[in-house]
Amino acid sequence: MFSGKKTASMASETTSQQNTIAKGTVITGDIISEGDFRIEGTIQGNVKTPGKVVIGRTGIINGTLKSANADIEGKFTGKLLLTDTLSLKSSAHVEGEVMVGKLAVEPGANFNATCSMKGAIKDFKNGGAGQQTTTQRPEQRSNPEKDQTT
Repeated sequence: MFSGKKTASMASETTSQQNTIAKGTVITGDIISEGDFRIEGTIQGNVKTPGKVVIGRTGIINGTLKSANADIEGKFTGKLLLTDTLSLKSSAHVEGEVMVGKLAVEPGANFNATCSMKGAIKDFKNGGAGQQTTTQRPEQRSNPEKDQTT
């Protein structure tokens, strides 16, 4: 009934594996991966992954980072493009251009960047089913009691 053969299922899920760049490691060039990253070393170049990138306290990226989420405790300089959330810890130092869906900043973080939040832009463009909202200063608002002529 049972054969002597054993079949091993080698289902390799690269998205569940985490890549680690250790402290003291310097990489110059572009990195593309399906897995998450933890960076404690230095990357001079671009990083692209559909997952999450964690830049630890000793981690540094100089370049472009494209991912879904990022937690930054170390230093980032360059262009940061995230489809979801950027979380800056109190020890973070970020400079450059940032485009994110959501932003969380702990007190003490250094954030010197131009930042646009894609979620807010998309909602603003829709304008609530085509409705246009305008803001008037108090002196510009019409007063129905004043406007009536008898």
